Amino acid sequence: MAEPRLDLHEILCDLLGSRHVYFQPPESIKMDYPAIVYRLNDIEDRRADNGVYLSNTSYSMTLITDDPDDPLIRKLKQLPFCSFDRFYAADNLNHYAYTIYYH
Repeated sequence: MAEPRLDLHEILCDLLGSRHVYFQPPESIKMDYPAIVYRLNDIEDRRADNGVYLSNTSYSMTLITDDPDDPLIRKLKQLPFCSFDRFYAADNLNHYAYTIYYH
């Protein structure tokens, strides 16, 4: 069985149409745009009978693009368990931040 994060990574690469998807990249990496950067946000465990019966993993995900009307803005929001959080601009690039649950 594949690691769920790697499955998510492949889904994001397919949506973007390139391999410019980065998981927790170091600051030294040179990114190509448009790009998607995502990081582990939280692992919420639900417990019962002295054990974990459900584990929800969430990621903070950011689409970085120079196109303010990039069609990926809406495509990402349509992913299951994905919600748009906020927009900000930095370094002449548009940043669209999302939260996604994937397990």
